[in-house]
Amino acid sequence: MATQIRHARPEEHPAVADLTASVYLDEGWSDEDYAQVLRDVPDRAAHADVLVAVDADHVVGAVTVALHGGPYAELAGPGEAVVRMLVVDRAARGRRIGEALVRACLDLARGAGCRRVLLSTQREMRAAHSVYERLGFVRAPELDWRPVPELLLLAYALDLGPV
Repeated sequence: MATQIRHARPEEHPAVADLTASVYLDEGWSDEDYAQVLRDVPDRAAHADVLVAVDADHVVGAVTVALHGGPYAELAGPGEAVVRMLVVDRAARGRRIGEALVRACLDLARGAGCRRVLLSTQREMRAAHSVYERLGFVRAPELDWRPVPELLLLAYALDLGPV
């Protein structure tokens, strides 16, 4: 059975929470304080779209896309979407699941009339950078920012064209 990309169901929120927090913590991208934010999937789903990659009824990837501003769209202006918290289970990597999740975010953004998609990433997230660049995202250093003094987030942008 092929991997299915779709909106997360409420009963999958715990699996998305565990996967997201464990990837960020295991890779050294987060501390336990931010992991609490990563685990709060019901809040993300209330303010943005949470998508999952499901393989044989097992959540193997997840991503959040904020299409209309809100607390998960720090960088967004009018007509801009923001991709957040892309994760793929270590055992499922190498199958372009991350790319499929980001493509689904782009489809949602186009469907919502967004003209540009933004995202922030850490310097160490090199595998994600290659996914973003393969899909046409370009670095937008003018949007780099620090959510906390010790963490610089690098910004990427993809113009979708006029709406």
